[in-house]
Amino acid sequence: MSTMDFARPVAALIPDAQGRVLATLAATTRELNLRTLAELSGVSVAHAARIVPRLVELGVVERRDVPPAVLVRLVREHLASRALLALADLRHAFLEELRESLRRLEPAPLSVTLFGSFARGDDDADSDVDVVVVRPSTVEEDDPAWSEAMAGWEGYVRRISGNAVNRIEVSADELPKLVKSRRPLWQAIRQEGVALSGTPLVAGMVDTRA
Repeated sequence: MSTMDFARPVAALIPDAQGRVLATLAATTRELNLRTLAELSGVSVAHAARIVPRLVELGVVERRDVPPAVLVRLVREHLASRALLALADLRHAFLEELRESLRRLEPAPLSVTLFGSFARGDDDADSDVDVVVVRPSTVEEDDPAWSEAMAGWEGYVRRISGNAVNRIEVSADELPKLVKSRRPLWQAIRQEGVALSGTPLVAGMVDTRA
């Protein structure tokens, strides 16, 4: 199954220079001159100068001449721009979908924490969705209902994102010792973890439900 680049969703779905230019415009409300637009987009000034007039013609970009400069910005009220902005915010939508899908699980985990590249925001199309899942002490590791729920959730995440889930599962009884571990993995989880459901593993951890 193909994977999605949540760090660069606009450029991933709109190919080549035009996608990079649109991604740059979607990321700011400021007016940009062509040279700055080109530098931020990673394209040549000549290429940006060929792309912008078409976007202006479509109505999604507005141009203002301030000789000798040309200033442009996204018309954020345009319906097409709204779709573009939603695409640019795909990471947030993905996290919201993860939280909502976890609310539907039965039996429910005590907590689920995102870590790794998705938590840091430096993921790419090949990144796994790394999570720590805390299993209630009343649920056995081989409980059929639990196994089915976890497998179903992982499959759902793969379908909506294209990215595989890398699940680290621990029991509630194991957790107190693990969250104090000096192993690099658990140090990273403490430092970069993002709480998706339940109580954050450690105080100060980012809670994305806020």
